[in-house]
Amino acid sequence: APGEPARPPAVQYGSTNSDLAFSGNHLFVGNYNGINTYDIDNPGKIKLRASLVCPGGQGDVSVYGHLLFMSAEAVNGRIDCGTQGIELPAGYVPPPPAPPAPVVKGVEPERPPRPLPPASPERFRGVRIFDISDLSNPKQVAAVQSCRGSHTHTLLIDPKDKDNIYVYISGTGIVRQPEELAGCLGGDDPNTALFRIDIIKVPLAHPEQAKIVSSPRIFTDAQTGAINGLWKRGNHGEGTQTTSGTDKCHDITVYSAMGLAAGACSGNGILLDISDPVNPVRIAAVSDPNYSFWHSANFNNAGTKVLFTDEWGGGGQPRCRATDPMNWGADAIFDLAKGKLTLASYYKMPAPQTENENCVAHNGSLIPIPGRDILVQSWYQGGISVVDFTDTAHPFEIAYFDRGPVDSTKRGSGGQWSTYWYNGYIYGSEIARGVDVFKLVPNKFITQNEIDASNQVHFDELNVQNQPRITWPANFVIARAYLDQLTRSSALAPERIAALNAAIARVEASHSDRKGAAQLKAMAVSLDKVAFAAKTPADAERMRALAAIMKQSGTSPL
Repeated sequence: APGEPARPPAVQYGSTNSDLAFSGNHLFVGNYNGINTYDIDNPGKIKLRASLVCPGGQGDVSVYGHLLFMSAEAVNGRIDCGTQGIELPAGYVPPPPAPPAPVVKGVEPERPPRPLPPASPERFRGVRIFDISDLSNPKQVAAVQSCRGSHTHTLLIDPKDKDNIYVYISGTGIVRQPEELAGCLGGDDPNTALFRIDIIKVPLAHPEQAKIVSSPRIFTDAQTGAINGLWKRGNHGEGTQTTSGTDKCHDITVYSAMGLAAGACSGNGILLDISDPVNPVRIAAVSDPNYSFWHSANFNNAGTKVLFTDEWGGGGQPRCRATDPMNWGADAIFDLAKGKLTLASYYKMPAPQTENENCVAHNGSLIPIPGRDILVQSWYQGGISVVDFTDTAHPFEIAYFDRGPVDSTKRGSGGQWSTYWYNGYIYGSEIARGVDVFKLVPNKFITQNEIDASNQVHFDELNVQNQPRITWPANFVIARAYLDQLTRSSALAPERIAALNAAIARVEASHSDRKGAAQLKAMAVSLDKVAFAAKTPADAERMRALAAIMKQSGTSPL
């Protein structure tokens, strides 16, 4: 029936698995033909729960309560999720594609857009909203059309607005014809659908009334008013990349707790003030001659750093070979202070990959280890790399999983698309084979106490591009993680570390030990004083956080 997607048996449907979203004990995995839903009650043996057939592009997903959101940008998407395609006029001959740009060694050519087929009232490009109250029978309740479709989208929960949620649409496709969707104009028209994002308002009581409420021109030049204020496509010179022009965002990560968003916008990384979610304001923009296509972004938990990725070659090319520069197809890590972004360093997975492995920086999320900034990240066939960027000038790998090439004899597509931490496990959407589930294990860069501390964090729901603020309980599990970090950095003498561990163990063993609690509190006061002389800001923060736990425990034994 119109508006209701097909419901096949619970068999994995689709290929090229894409983004992930989590709700309770369920994992939603998008792909180019729809969405697969998994039960993850037992992460070691996840089970396919349902498959939703709904073509229309890479199928990026988000979830909020009983609502599931899905991006659609490709021209094969239908309003009714049908797989029969869209009928073309009799005698229609597709126009030839535009000639490709000249190929220059080491430089990614501009990919010309594919010509649009004739306009159709059945076509859908935008954001779909499903009611998943019954997971086995999702119902499409809204389909919000947009001029460029939705390559990705971002949910924004405004803490000041309990009645609505917002969806930022990042559309990267060619502008559709006004005959298909009124108001869609391209080129040099002053009302062009280029150089903007679209924002959907979703009334939670009536999601069927969802609609676009603003289309902010976030690339406008503040002095001249030109809407193409960040457009600077071109080669930056010998030994650099060709950077895409900025007329769109590929992905936007919002951090509502900070009132900020980081946009990876093809030719630029940008910072937005989202205190008014319907009217975001650009407050900073950065470019980089080493970057080809700004793809995605992550804040650290404190909101003092932003890590941007560069998806050189669209994700289908090898960029991790031994001959490739370490700052191409990599992460760029910025310090963020007073609304300004300052480049600190680059990070790229260190293990060289072969010519046959598509490999470039892709989607990742924070691992909630207190006292450190750690990201688990996808690198397509390069696998997974876990990077510590606590010191933004010196990021380094602390763990990895390298899947190896899909085919060692020829180039093929596969590997990790999105890799996210969720409630003690790492889930990866593996393009060629489905879902991979991982667990961290201790090594010289990470201790069991730190892993245990990360597992003290629990999310009821997770959409990584709507980045949650992480909070840790004030308990001895967290305290031991800080002590391990202070040991690793030699910030405290070994005998002091031993005394702190012994005092914690004493109070933990006997909650009624008032003498031990008093000792712990006194040691905390002393630790606070030592923090002022710490060699690094990170160690000072760890000492203060540890002291706060000890003071609480010393006042009222845990």
